[in-house]
Amino acid sequence: MVMQFRGIIFIGLAITLLTSCGRNNNTGDLVGVEDRPSWKNDINPYGMVNIPSGTFMMGPSDQDISFSYVQRPKAISIQGFYMDETEISNNEYRQFVHWVRDSIAHLIMGDVFTDDYGNEKIDWSYELDYRDETLDEMFYQGNDMVDGRREIDVRKLNFQWERYNLRAAALDKGKSPRSDFVEKFQINVYPDTLAWIRDFAYSFNEPMSRNYFSHAAYDNYPVVGVNWHQAQAFCNWRTKIWNAQKEQQIGNDGFRLPTEAEWEYASRGGHELVPYPWGAYSLRNAKGCLLANFKPGRGNYPEDGGQWTVAVDKYDPNDFGLYNMAGNVSEWTSSAYHENSYAFLHDLNPDFKYDATDEDPDAFKRKVIRGGSWKDVGYFLRTGVRDWQYQDTATSYLGFRCALTFQGRSINDRY
Repeated sequence: MVMQFRGIIFIGLAITLLTSCGRNNNTGDLVGVEDRPSWKNDINPYGMVNIPSGTFMMGPSDQDISFSYVQRPKAISIQGFYMDETEISNNEYRQFVHWVRDSIAHLIMGDVFTDDYGNEKIDWSYELDYRDETLDEMFYQGNDMVDGRREIDVRKLNFQWERYNLRAAALDKGKSPRSDFVEKFQINVYPDTLAWIRDFAYSFNEPMSRNYFSHAAYDNYPVVGVNWHQAQAFCNWRTKIWNAQKEQQIGNDGFRLPTEAEWEYASRGGHELVPYPWGAYSLRNAKGCLLANFKPGRGNYPEDGGQWTVAVDKYDPNDFGLYNMAGNVSEWTSSAYHENSYAFLHDLNPDFKYDATDEDPDAFKRKVIRGGSWKDVGYFLRTGVRDWQYQDTATSYLGFRCALTFQGRSINDRY
């Protein structure tokens, strides 16, 4: 009897323990899924500033008759996001180029392992010696060599990345397999340094072509010679290295190019109906000093302190803390260019996207660029002025900066 009674007590205790361990799942209460990862709204990537949610009047800030028929002002609401405080510099982009170079070298050397999911990964713990003959295939050979120098063949610096096309999947409404919307890309990442020569006929720019991306003097200058596809690849790579190294990951949404509306909202710095990011109506301050890097007058390029580009943190930032939102280099956005897109854009986080293929007409390959550059007259520095460039074109006056969607309602929330 005593043994039976003890057995009953043991069984009862076991049942109690089992039910208490899973009480939230078995009591019938709606308590949500347990063990979700914690999230704090305090991610602020190095070199980025928080742009708060807000509303602004998108479009020309004055009576611009030339654009009033196709670019009508429109009240727009923007979700909060982060944006690089400066344009991506040569040295920052060089980190991307070197990562691609080193990843290729590790694969050639066989420095790989298989993770728990069966995926082959690079083992970065091995040191590379580029004098190793095993890596000769990465360098120019034979007649491609100049003066016998051992130089990396930049044509082989290709970055592979993938994305899930959400817009195409949304239009499909679940009729097709998921694999139909997984897009794979292979992009050569090396900047087109020859753009300095090609952009300007009968102009001596060979020194810039040879030195701008390679010489340490230009490390903190904005990277140029990067087309829209390369800028997209950089954003994907930046997301990968963040998620691989940081405890709090940003997920697949990750770093990206800003939309046209986000770029204009950020450039205004919280000011309404003023033509320039500094919130004034003039390109000069009270002392007569120019406030941005552009083409003053009829071509007095050095008057503003820069013959070509200047360092990414020159001139004063706008009231959001962003540098060179006018001048220096024009900047890629993620938005496709359509002359009359303001007429049909939504007023909440507006964007017009079109993923043009090589077979599409050239007009479909236009992407919006903003901000004006060192070779532009002052008109193109205005916050409401838009321009475009073909997505596969790289120039000596076009760069970019990244954006990151803010997850949550306010940066002051601590949940």
